[in-house]
Amino acid sequence: MRVLYYIKNQLGIGNINKESKSKMVNYIIRDRKKLALVIFPIYDNYPLLTSKYFSYLNFKEAYKILENTSLTKTQQDELMFELVKKDLPKDYISPAWKIVNNIVSNTHDANKVMSKAWLIGFTEAEGSFYLLNKTKDSIVHGFEITQKLDLIVLSSIGHILGIKTSTKKTHYTIVTTNSRSIENIIKYYHNTMKGMKSFEFRVWARCYVKHKGDFTKLNEIRNKIRSQKLGTTILKK
Repeated sequence: MRVLYYIKNQLGIGNINKESKSKMVNYIIRDRKKLALVIFPIYDNYPLLTSKYFSYLNFKEAYKILENTSLTKTQQDELMFELVKKDLPKDYISPAWKIVNNIVSNTHDANKVMSKAWLIGFTEAEGSFYLLNKTKDSIVHGFEITQKLDLIVLSSIGHILGIKTSTKKTHYTIVTTNSRSIENIIKYYHNTMKGMKSFEFRVWARCYVKHKGDFTKLNEIRNKIRSQKLGTTILKK
């Protein structure tokens, strides 16, 4: 929730709504003029790196349709319906990756497209920092990001963080419990995140530095967090 308030404060527009039944919190901007003045310039200057770019282009096209006063309501509805029917092309890659010819084979290429700020935000939304039972008497630290689409994005993250990218039947993933990789990740994300994930990361990183290899202490920390219902993926079994 605090990430949404942070975004709202930075942009100075929109409203945050809390749904009592689902307990979901939404940040909503309904004013089309503000979308054009504030939101569109951000994504035009800093293109989306995932297949969300396709959705963004459709969103902008919908805006143009609704703002076109020469169209009748019926014509607008017809154009909007055609827009909704457009499917994401198979193996779609955001145009942002054209500067590396849609191929990333090293960290240098990855950094040409993917900024640290972008990766931090993406990790806040999609990353998992957790404690994992390697054996019945051993707990290790793990990190993982999984996506159904956008292999080039995960591959780039893997190059930046030093983690191998794996292709599964239904998804792509970068995952590691390797000590050197975990230490690189701790260094990379130190004092960066803004939301609830920052708490999760701090606990995860601190107990690695202080208690790596100490099954009793790591298990105690994980149980304590579980009992207080704090954190999320850090409780992975």
